[in-house]
Amino acid sequence: MPLTRGARYMLLATLLFALMNVCVKLLPHLPALEIILFRSALSVLVSYLTLKALGIRPWGSNHFFLIARGITGAASLILYFFTIQHMPLATAVTVQYLAPIFTAVLGIFIVREKVQPWQWLFFLVSFAGVLVVEGVDTRVDPLYLACGVASALFAGFSYNSIRRLKGKEDPLVVVFYFPMVALPIAGVYCLFHWVTPQGLDWLWLLLTGLLSQGAQVCMTKAYQAEKLSSVANLNYIGILYAVGFGLLIFNETFDSGSYVGMALVLLGVGLNTWYTARQPRAVPVAPTEEVVA
Repeated sequence: MPLTRGARYMLLATLLFALMNVCVKLLPHLPALEIILFRSALSVLVSYLTLKALGIRPWGSNHFFLIARGITGAASLILYFFTIQHMPLATAVTVQYLAPIFTAVLGIFIVREKVQPWQWLFFLVSFAGVLVVEGVDTRVDPLYLACGVASALFAGFSYNSIRRLKGKEDPLVVVFYFPMVALPIAGVYCLFHWVTPQGLDWLWLLLTGLLSQGAQVCMTKAYQAEKLSSVANLNYIGILYAVGFGLLIFNETFDSGSYVGMALVLLGVGLNTWYTARQPRAVPVAPTEEVVA
């Protein structure tokens, strides 16, 4: 069965985010907000030049949800980078995978999207897998764990803001607001806590910016192309990348129970994708519902 357009975008976004995580993990000696400063500066520049080249007004018109997307997205990113630097990669990513569940639950109230009973079961299967992978990891400080959960919650609000902007703003405008809000926050912090990058640090910072820009564009298109509950669960596939990269690059090991957890995660993802693909698709009420990429 062919994947939907939204699912394809989300799978690509997941891969790009996983590669970005590796770059961030390779910079443990730099403050998280300094990494975000470089990432945001590059993203603002690329997004603005692209919008101007396409003749799209970069400031948009739905400022409330655009700014809400920027603020909640920036808060989520700051906390997420902080946890990546202080927790095993797979553990940090696993905690972040609470975000799709928060996204779907918040979507009931923010965008009035109903989650079907079977989908709750699939979410529970995936979440059970997350808990199994997480296990009892003595390397994780409760403070960092709390930061990871808060990051996932802010991400849920951010993704719902994206959904509210469907058909109202170009995906690139939505992406543009994210780093535009994060940039001044990171800039003020770095004025007082600057650490000069050395050697390969510059390469990892550049790749962090480029990979996250591509991932943000793909993720935004995914959330605007499909129902939240249809694509949010695909984020869980990134756990495979996190465990693999953590083992190969950072020598992070886990017990055999982690593989059982990954199987549960993928089972929930597969069942949810299969179920949503079988549901009748809503017909747009007007041409403006289509997003021009």
